[in-house]
Amino acid sequence: MRRRGDGCDLGMKTRGRRRAARGPAPNLTHMADARRWGRHAVAPATALVYFVFWVASSWGRGGVADNTVVFGLFAVAIALAWWIPTTSLALVVIVPLLQLLGLAEAPSQDTWTAYVAIALVMAFVAVKPSPWLRLAALLVAAVAAGLAAWLLAVPTLTRPQSWSTWVGAGTTGLRIEFSLLTAALFGVFAGAWAIGVAFASIRRVLVIRQALEATETRFEATDLELRLAQDRARISRDVHDALAHSLAVVVSQAQGGLALQATRPEVAEESLRTIAEVGRTALLDVRRLVERITQDDDVTAPRETLADVDALVVAMREVGMEVDVTIEGAPGPQGPAGALAPSQELAVYRIVQESLTNALKHAGASSRVAVQLDWRGRGLTLQVTSRGRGAPLVAARTGADRGAGVRGMTERARLAGGWLTAQPSADGTAFEVTAFVPTTGASSVVAGAASSAPAPASAPPTERSSS
Repeated sequence: MRRRGDGCDLGMKTRGRRRAARGPAPNLTHMADARRWGRHAVAPATALVYFVFWVASSWGRGGVADNTVVFGLFAVAIALAWWIPTTSLALVVIVPLLQLLGLAEAPSQDTWTAYVAIALVMAFVAVKPSPWLRLAALLVAAVAAGLAAWLLAVPTLTRPQSWSTWVGAGTTGLRIEFSLLTAALFGVFAGAWAIGVAFASIRRVLVIRQALEATETRFEATDLELRLAQDRARISRDVHDALAHSLAVVVSQAQGGLALQATRPEVAEESLRTIAEVGRTALLDVRRLVERITQDDDVTAPRETLADVDALVVAMREVGMEVDVTIEGAPGPQGPAGALAPSQELAVYRIVQESLTNALKHAGASSRVAVQLDWRGRGLTLQVTSRGRGAPLVAARTGADRGAGVRGMTERARLAGGWLTAQPSADGTAFEVTAFVPTTGASSVVAGAASSAPAPASAPPTERSSS
């Protein structure tokens, strides 16, 4: 089973398939500009079509000059509905008022349908996101419907016929006719207003969806960069673990062989054999690592386990180091601690390997190292204590000289769910690496451990400062 963060190949493939299915990412800036200008041009274009249509339809009837002001004002109201909606709403009330006062041509049986301009204005204004503007548009629609109904239903001396005569509906009474016309016109205007609100809602959903897609694209790019950075860090640790130990052994054996070349040539010959063997092992480790990378496999797949610690100790003893291994308790059903996961066993192996390598580098092949594995808590407590024979062990491994090795061990312990400290001993004669890795299903807080076992805390102890 793949674990999140162990490799980016699966995530890259999945996201690549999703992007391929969606097609190339559009230029959202250009699309937004085009949509904005398109929205601004719809209202003026509609106003132009409205004005040309009514002028052309009235041309043959000879009423163009009389109705030009009404058509023009309604066209201006439509054109300004998106740009200056308040002015547009004022115009759709002013035009019927001018007609009512006799300052503009009143509607006739040929021009009364020009009031469709009010419905168009309601639709355009309702698209605007302001709730107060939408409410004002609905109130204006009611007022305009009442004024238009009065003009259509109430005959005058200059216009003795009313709307009912134009459409052949017969006379049903002024009050009833006025009420029906008001309700009908308001229904038409409110319907156009509702269409505008619905269109705005759909447009808002589309904008949110596009924003989510853009955010998802940016998130995927950031997530991919993070996964690549994590993989580079893991590859760096694996390369360090594979080569640092082997190179330290090679350097130690080469120095020992040079020192004993004249007096003990057989030891020098054995050192050369060890160098060749260690070099071949390091080369195989690097090749395996490169193969896993090039074969699109998980570069952090666990390899070494706790069973390989014995072989590691034997190899360091052959170099000349004194390495003592002590195991307290037992994992699994035989002890209070459960079993470690494969990745945790790899982390413990790497910590032991790095600790022995550091002891070899800083204290030489004559150093003494004690490795203690304690299973008596609810996890594995690892302690590696290294002592040199006359070498400045502590001074060489504190302060700024503590490099990638200690940082790598700390990171491995953290990723395994535990913690690690690396610091000089209390008396300053040794260097101690202490780590705790909780077993499967246990937290790093040790509770209920055997009284004879040291109980590690949920956080590492504060490091002692070196003098």
